[in-house]
Amino acid sequence: MTKNHPPAAADALSTLVASRFASRLWQRDATLFAPPGAASADVRDIAGRLGWLDAATGVQAHVADLEAFAREVAADGCRDVYLLGMGGSSLCAEVFRDVTAGPPDPDRVRLEVLDTTDERRIGEITRALRPEESLFLVASKSGGTIEVASLEQHFWAEMSRARGGDAGAHFVAITDPGTALAALGARRGYRRVILNPPDIGGRYSALSRFGLVPAALLGTALDGLAASAASMADRCRTDAATNPGLELGAFMASHARAGRDKLTLVMSPRLEALGPWIEQLVAESTGKHGLGVLPIVGEPRGEADDYGPDRAFVTVHAGEDASLASWERRIRDAGHPVLSLEADPGALGGEFVRWEVATAAAGAGMGVNPFDQPDVELAKGRTRDQLDHFLAKGELRTDPELRTNHGCRVRSHTSAAPRPAGGYVAILDYLPFDAGRDDAIVELRRAVRERTGLAVTHGAGPRYLHSTGQYHKGGPPGGRFLLVTSDDTTITMVPETAYSFSVLRHAQAWGDFEALQAKDRNVLHVHFADATEDVIGVLQDVVLEWLAS
Repeated sequence: MTKNHPPAAADALSTLVASRFASRLWQRDATLFAPPGAASADVRDIAGRLGWLDAATGVQAHVADLEAFAREVAADGCRDVYLLGMGGSSLCAEVFRDVTAGPPDPDRVRLEVLDTTDERRIGEITRALRPEESLFLVASKSGGTIEVASLEQHFWAEMSRARGGDAGAHFVAITDPGTALAALGARRGYRRVILNPPDIGGRYSALSRFGLVPAALLGTALDGLAASAASMADRCRTDAATNPGLELGAFMASHARAGRDKLTLVMSPRLEALGPWIEQLVAESTGKHGLGVLPIVGEPRGEADDYGPDRAFVTVHAGEDASLASWERRIRDAGHPVLSLEADPGALGGEFVRWEVATAAAGAGMGVNPFDQPDVELAKGRTRDQLDHFLAKGELRTDPELRTNHGCRVRSHTSAAPRPAGGYVAILDYLPFDAGRDDAIVELRRAVRERTGLAVTHGAGPRYLHSTGQYHKGGPPGGRFLLVTSDDTTITMVPETAYSFSVLRHAQAWGDFEALQAKDRNVLHVHFADATEDVIGVLQDVVLEWLAS
């Protein structure tokens, strides 16, 4: 372990080794994650979620079929691939696209991940659609994810108008056996309905068909992916301190237990796309029962005194990176714990395995089940309630009401519990898509950190609901949530429903406010009539005033 780790980190690693955690994990010993005296049904449920271990070692078995499928798609002229998915069903595809794809190539597939209900983004994609060259991957483990189902209905209608009876040839479903999506794909004549093993959870699915299908279409070297996954799996089987998954898992769990639960990820530029995938894996797996590890991803780098005593750092190097190495030394010399990892962008399979094993180990070390998500349904249920209210009343339910402040409209909920020391600020962003806003968001995060000393996360809605949303409701109670929404300028109806994407998106935002309120979290909701104005500047004034109160 790195020299600045406290003895607790070494002790946590020794405990994992002495308990034979690694060998028992690969033997599918579900009791590793069940509390003493757990009901047999609970143990069986955990055992039914360990299929990701098979995926880690079984990539090679799918290479020939997936490469043939990619050649078939290319031969049919499909160059634009649109992945309709949420959470683990989509984030791994972004990693393959942004890390392994290489320089632009007009002959290679272009992948767009649509994990949104944003009117503006959906409209842009629809207007740019080239139906004859388009392929839609409809990815949902449950087969009933509302965002995925709504996007499928929209683009099915668009493609049916453009391609008539040939529309099905432009759709592929990836789902579990027996789902509504599997039945829909068969009924509509999809090109393929690809069934994934049901014992693999969404956030552990990167090396299952959910990740491998888009990887193959992107031209990722699947043989290399398989080899790196198998090699890391071998290293992660050993009951030894050199086990990469155990080392990382012990680092996360021990520091979280010691109060350093803000796992700050700083990566070489080539690997930055891996961050959001790690974020959803770790946050959703560990953030429950008042515990958890919160990955801090995409935060602007600061100096050592910008970070509080709740930070632990993982740096991920892709070869020589003098700037990152120098920054890391300054952070370590100031007494912050740092775990330094080397990662090969051409060996992503190994990184997926490392982080999956580490997350399982961290969950066991913290006493939480890393394979369930007990609080995710809360926000989903509130969204359904909001849609029902809209259908009955013609408007969303707003309690408390929004009031005017700083030229926008705001409402808030203040926790009845004493505010704990530390904590974090989460920006929950439902503003219309605008790539030009990214730099302003980074500066907002920097300004809030400088003023408060708190870690600041940023998640686009509804994407974050399938990532950090579980942690927000189930993790430690110190979060302060800034929910940001605005009016839309277009109305695009979701086919076969009586509401638009705008209504769905706002129902999700309003529903999450209610879910956070029900969990007695501190939350400020800021709503703009016009998102084209200087919303970030106004937002900074409002949020700093709120945090100071």
